[in-house]
Amino acid sequence: MDRNRKAAYYTLLDVENNMAYSNIALKNHIRKGRPDAPAFVRELTYGVVKNKIYLDYILGNFIRTPLEKLKPGDLVILRMGLYQLLFMNSVPEYAAVDESVNLAKRFSPGHESFINGVLRQYLRDKDYVTLPARADDEVRYLSVKYSYADWIVKLWLDRYGSADAEALLAAGNETPDFAVRVNRLKTRREDLLTRLCAKGYDVRISERAPQCLLVKGANLLGGRLYKSGLFSVQEESSQIAVEFADPQPGELIIDVCAAPGGKTFAMAERMGDRGKIYAWDIYKRKLSQIEQDAKRLGVRIVETDAWDATRVRSELIGKADRVFADVPCMGLGVVRRKPEIKYKENSDELASITKKQGDILEASSNYVKPNGFLIYATCSVSKQENQSVVAHFLKRHRDFKRVDTLELMPHIDKTDGFFVCKLQRNDAFPDD
Repeated sequence: MDRNRKAAYYTLLDVENNMAYSNIALKNHIRKGRPDAPAFVRELTYGVVKNKIYLDYILGNFIRTPLEKLKPGDLVILRMGLYQLLFMNSVPEYAAVDESVNLAKRFSPGHESFINGVLRQYLRDKDYVTLPARADDEVRYLSVKYSYADWIVKLWLDRYGSADAEALLAAGNETPDFAVRVNRLKTRREDLLTRLCAKGYDVRISERAPQCLLVKGANLLGGRLYKSGLFSVQEESSQIAVEFADPQPGELIIDVCAAPGGKTFAMAERMGDRGKIYAWDIYKRKLSQIEQDAKRLGVRIVETDAWDATRVRSELIGKADRVFADVPCMGLGVVRRKPEIKYKENSDELASITKKQGDILEASSNYVKPNGFLIYATCSVSKQENQSVVAHFLKRHRDFKRVDTLELMPHIDKTDGFFVCKLQRNDAFPDD
């Protein structure tokens, strides 16, 4: 049996049955199955996850039984076969069908004829399949075409209008660049670029983030350059957010939602490892990775602690030059990296998450010294989580003013979606 498709099958079944994150499940099953073409496995797996609604819509034209009544294994094999037929030009049609039948023989014995029949009927009648009429129901049309939950489509149509909403939906299905942040404590960007190119990697310089390289190639994190701390993995928009926050050497900074630590270390490196950064996270287990990375990167100014960011630590009130609150969010700006986000069942979570964001911003404001800065950030692109949270905070805090706002949009900036707002405390506390 083809080990590549087997690894993809196991990954997709894990996602379907256990609601596993595709990136984590994929890493596990590639490690266990040792496929000879990991890039093929990634393309097939992510392709199926990103296009699930679209694939199911097409399959629904050729299967009388409601798809939700199919066995998960059968549905996964059908999606895999159909995705190869639709999008993977390198795979001949006969191979896509035959390999799907082979998977069915191994994992869905007795259903191989059904799998074969559905895929072959699609090949015969594919020209008759059309998308829902846009004029009748634009939300449904866009939901099927780009595979997003209806409520997300409606949210973006209402916020951005038809053209920008569709561009944003399409951008979420693109394959993102693999970005790294050069550790300026140990090397220069030009020097690392030269060394990576010498090892055969395809490297580009980011035009937006001064320490960012965009890299293509295998086993980047298994080499000596990474292990010796010359760079870290950090998405371009996240690096831009740190530059926007403008941390300075010698400052005391609190990163209230620090894990996994990318922005913490980007700040420390930008500060020349001079000053102090408190890196907090509510989950203690996540802090061990930050501590390990500090050693790898040669950073000494970071001190970790497990702390609930909605609570206030009295001993630090009014002590921080900057507080960075990159709060939990719906993640609607990073769907190209985490496509499962596209299928959140409803928007009920939005109300609870915005309350939590407001609570964290409220607690974080206590630490800011007079004339210090409070930086609020999310990796989302919804007004409710961004502009509205900030506006509500400012209504209740006349001692803060908005300094600047940065909003990165995937379809415009070619980065993940990201929102950053820099607030400054007035030169005295309200009761002074």
